[in-house]
Amino acid sequence: MKTILNVIWLVLSGFWLFLGYLLAGALLCITIIGIPFGIAAFRIGVYALWPFGYTTVERRGAGAPSCIGNVLWLVLAGWWLALGHIVTGIALCVTIIGIPLGIANFKLIPVSLLPLGREIVRTDQPFTAAAATQRTGW
Repeated sequence: MKTILNVIWLVLSGFWLFLGYLLAGALLCITIIGIPFGIAAFRIGVYALWPFGYTTVERRGAGAPSCIGNVLWLVLAGWWLALGHIVTGIALCVTIIGIPLGIANFKLIPVSLLPLGREIVRTDQPFTAAAATQRTGW
């Protein structure tokens, strides 16, 4: 079922959202200071391209740098990308078939607003990365 939803997602909205994240990442990577934000945009872009079967978990110990980075991200690119998810989600919810895809778009809004300090993992293993980090302290 995840594969079918991912293929429909890719055709209806995933590819265009992916291109938006690529554009944001390329613009952010122009400056040296923006490179971490550009990498985050590329990471979320791949997640936006194929979202079903993956989820995000909070990284423990991300700390103050990710908080400050999230504020900068929100100002520079986050609200534009979130607006794209809102518009696409509303457009998909117009049809009955598109409602699950629209809901998935709305679930991507928090990640597009505040991506730093989060990790994308498979849904069948959502706590393994966080648990491994917590055990080793890395």
